[in-house]
Amino acid sequence: MIDIWFEDLPEGRTLDLGERLVTREEIVAFATEFDPQPHHLDDEAAAKSILGGLSASGWHTCAMMMRMLVDGLAIRAASMGSPGIEEVRWMRPVRPGDVLRMKGEVKAARVSKSRPEMGIVDIEWTLHNQREQVAWMKATGLYGVRHPAAGGSA
Repeated sequence: MIDIWFEDLPEGRTLDLGERLVTREEIVAFATEFDPQPHHLDDEAAAKSILGGLSASGWHTCAMMMRMLVDGLAIRAASMGSPGIEEVRWMRPVRPGDVLRMKGEVKAARVSKSRPEMGIVDIEWTLHNQREQVAWMKATGLYGVRHPAAGGSA
């Protein structure tokens, strides 16, 4: 059921996408398939690495952020996709047992000039574990306009 439209995402709105527990099993499974570096696969090798212990791949962190974004926003929204991620930063390792919390702030929102049925929304997302910020992402989303009018503003 769609209950979030472009008009519901004005500049300054904050979004809380809830929490997600990270397990050792999912860190190893993701790394085995997509990023098989020792610090994502093996506790002993990870302890000797610059990360000082087993940690999720940065790409796994992004995948978890995407899942949280879909579950907490996109699945309920008139989402029309995204032209991409402008920037992403991995600030601290994500470890087994971490409880991740994702929040966003709408930085800009405008209706497309060429497609007035579509709004363009820039959101800065933060990801924290129980202690500190672990990742940051700047992304643009495309959302359906509830009542499109000719001649948008962007």
